[in-house]
Amino acid sequence: MPASESDIATHARSSPMPESFPPFAPRDGHLPLEDQALIGDGSTCALVARDGSIPWLCLPNFDSPPMLAGILDAEHGGEFAITPDGLRGGHQRYLDETAIVVTTLAAEGGVVEITDCMPLRSGADLTELVPAARHELLRVVRVLTGEVDLDVRFAPRDHIEVRRLAGAWSVRWAADRDLPLSLWCSHDLRPEPDGAMRGRVRLRAGEQLTVTLHWSGNVRLLDRLDPAALVQRTAQSWRAWLGNVTYEGPQRGTDLRSALTLKMLDHSSTGAIMAAATSSLPEEVGGVRNWDYRYTWVRDAAFSTYALRRIGLRSEADAFLAWTLECAERDGGPSIMYALDGGQPPDEREDPGLSGWRNSRPVRWGNGAAGQVQHDVYGELLDVAYQWAHGGGAVDGELWTTLSSLADQAIDNWRTPDQGIWEIRDTGRRFTYSVGMCSVAVDRALRVADLTGHRPGKGWQHELDTMRAELLDRAWDEKRQTFTEQLADGDDSGDDHGLDASLLALPLRRVIDFDDPRMVATTAAVTEHLSAGDGLLYRYRHDESSDGLPGTEGAFLLCSFWWVDNLTGQGRLDEAHELYESLCARTNHVGLLSEEIDPADGSFLGNLPQAFSHIGIVASGHRLAKAEQRRGNGGGTR
Repeated sequence: MPASESDIATHARSSPMPESFPPFAPRDGHLPLEDQALIGDGSTCALVARDGSIPWLCLPNFDSPPMLAGILDAEHGGEFAITPDGLRGGHQRYLDETAIVVTTLAAEGGVVEITDCMPLRSGADLTELVPAARHELLRVVRVLTGEVDLDVRFAPRDHIEVRRLAGAWSVRWAADRDLPLSLWCSHDLRPEPDGAMRGRVRLRAGEQLTVTLHWSGNVRLLDRLDPAALVQRTAQSWRAWLGNVTYEGPQRGTDLRSALTLKMLDHSSTGAIMAAATSSLPEEVGGVRNWDYRYTWVRDAAFSTYALRRIGLRSEADAFLAWTLECAERDGGPSIMYALDGGQPPDEREDPGLSGWRNSRPVRWGNGAAGQVQHDVYGELLDVAYQWAHGGGAVDGELWTTLSSLADQAIDNWRTPDQGIWEIRDTGRRFTYSVGMCSVAVDRALRVADLTGHRPGKGWQHELDTMRAELLDRAWDEKRQTFTEQLADGDDSGDDHGLDASLLALPLRRVIDFDDPRMVATTAAVTEHLSAGDGLLYRYRHDESSDGLPGTEGAFLLCSFWWVDNLTGQGRLDEAHELYESLCARTNHVGLLSEEIDPADGSFLGNLPQAFSHIGIVASGHRLAKAEQRRGNGGGTR
C-alpha cells in the first residue's frame, strides 16, 4: 500500500457487502467470547466487540481497575458503544499486519464502519513499539452507504464527574480520581442522568464522526490532529515491527497474527508479558473457575519468549529476562508471578457488584495463586537465561550470581511438594513436571557456566543426575506404560497417580527425548486418557480430589499444541500437520484464541486472548517448519 494512501479510505472501499454480515447471537445478555477483537498500545488494551461496543478497558495499565467491564456484566459493567439504529449484523477484521480493528455494521438505513486503535508514536527505530504520548483510544466512524442514526454512549462502570474544558470533557473517575481523563467527540455529547455521556447524530454516506478517550491529561490539542493520520502512523509502526518476524512455516498468516497478539500483551516499558488481557472469563459457563490473568507468570512469559525468539523477536525475550531477573535479585528468589510494577498482585477478592459473563460468578480481582509454591519457576527462568547466553548475551558476575542462586534453590526444593503448573488449590504434591523443571534449572545453569566460563556450583552435576534418575524411576508406571503426573514415594509405586497433560511438555524442555520409547508411550496414554475429541485435550480429569475446586472446565488449547510438538518430534509429520491445521482453524474471525474450548460446541471459554494458546501457534508452527526442512534435506525429523 502506498504510504500516502489512507488506511481508513482503503478499507472502506474493500468492506463486505451487507448480505455477508453475520447476525448477532447473544446468550444470557452476552455476545459469545469469540465475537471479540483486541487493540492495545503496550501499556493497556481493550476488547472491541463485533457489535461495535468496547466491553473491556483497564486504565492506565493492563492490571489497573477496569473502567469498562461490560463483558463481565452487560447491565452494570460499563461500555463504550457506537450503535446504528436498526442494527442487523456485523463484520470485523484487522487492517493487514496491524492491531487496528475495523468493524463494519449493517443497519436499516445503511452501512457503518468503525475503526478502533490505540495510537503509537513512530520514531527513527520502528522496531520498537511505543505508546503515543497522547495515551488514547481512538474511534473513527464513517458511513459507507445510506443515511444512519448513530447512538454514541460512553458509560464507565464506576461513577464519573465531567466538566467542559478546552473543547472536550474533563472526566474524574471514582475508581482513580487522580487519573487525568478526557473525552472528545467531533459531535455533541451530553451527560445523562445515569452518569453516561451520550450523543445522537445522523450521518450520510461519506460523513464521519470521531470520538477519543484520553488518559494523558493534555486536552487542549485533542481536536487538532487528523485521525486518519494517527491511524496511518499507527499502522506503519505495527507493520514495521512485524517486519522483524522471520517465520516462514505453515499457517503463516495465523502465526503473524499470534505474534501481534502476544506483542499486545507485552508491557513495553518493562518487558512483562501478560498471561491474558482479561479477568474472570469462566472455564465453565456458570462455574466458579474464574481467575484474574492480567499479570505476568514467569512460566507463561518464558514460553512466550521462547516462541518469540524462534521467529526473530529477540528484543522481547531479552527485555523479559532482564526485568524478571531484576525482580528475582531484588527479592532473593523468583516469584511465580508479578504485577507490572514488579511487585505481587493484590490479594484475591470477589466482586459482588458484577454478575460475571453469562452469570458465571464470582468475578475476581487479584490472584491467590501468587502465594503458592511452584518449583518449575526455577527451570523456566534459567531456560530463558540459557537462551540469552546461547544467543551471545553477556553474563557478567552479578548476573551469574543470580543464576547460581536460582540453581541452588532448585536443588534445595525439588524433593518437596508444590502446587504444580496447574496451580491446584489443594495439598501440594511431588509433580513430575515440577521435578523435571528443577532438573532443567540445574542443567541450564551448567550449560551457561560452560558457555561463559563461570564456575559451576559444587555438586551440581551429581544433584542433576540424582534428579533425573529419581524422576525416570518414580514417575514411570511400568504396568500402564506411561509417566504419571506425580512421583511415587516410598513403597507406593503401584498406586495410581493419574495423568496430566504437562507430561507432554517434558521433551520440550529436554527432560527426555521426544522419541524415547517411554515418551512415545506416554504421549499415547495421555492423549487417549485426556481426549476431549477432535484433537482437543483436557489438562487433567476432574473429580473431587483433582485440584480442590468444584466443577469442571473446557479443553486446554496449549495441551493440544504440545501434542503437535510430540508428533513432530516422533517423526509423525503428517499427523502433526493435520492436528496443527485443525487447531489453527479454531481461531475466531480475527485470529484470536481463548484459553480453552468447550468440546460440546467449539465455543471459547476462559480469558482471552490467552498468551499460552498463541504461544502454541507460534512454537508448534516453528517446530513443524524445522522438521519439514530437515526432512527435505534428507535428515531426521527431530
